[in-house]
Amino acid sequence: MLCFRESEGLWALPKGTPEPNETREETARREVREESGLEVESGASVGETRYSFVRDGYLYEKVVYFYLMSAIGGDMRLHDKEFDLVEWIPVDQAIEQLTFKNESRIVEKALPMAEEQHPGQTPE
Repeated sequence: MLCFRESEGLWALPKGTPEPNETREETARREVREESGLEVESGASVGETRYSFVRDGYLYEKVVYFYLMSAIGGDMRLHDKEFDLVEWIPVDQAIEQLTFKNESRIVEKALPMAEEQHPGQTPE
C-alpha cells in the first residue's frame, strides 16, 4: 500500500513522528492507521532508513523504523488529509513507483519476509 501526495508528486510508505511515550511499533501502527485508514498488526522489523532535510533554515536528521504489517480492518477511504490517495499497488510496481529509493529497498527487503510469513500468497 502506497500513499500519494499530489502537490509533490510523492509516492511514499506511511511514516511519522512518535508521540510522547510511544514505542516504535506503536508509532508505526498509529501512522499507518492515520495515513492509510487501515488497522494493522505489526510483525517483524524490516529495517530503518536515515535521511536529513532542511526546513525553515533548520537541518533535521530523521530515522524511520519499518515493520512488516498485516491489515486487520479499517477503510482506506478514511485516510487523513496528509495524502491525497492511498492504494494497494502490486509489489513490483510499488518498488518502482516509490519516490525515495531508500523506501524501495525496504519493500525489497520485506518481500521475502512476507512470503515466508504467508507462503503462496502474492504480497501487495
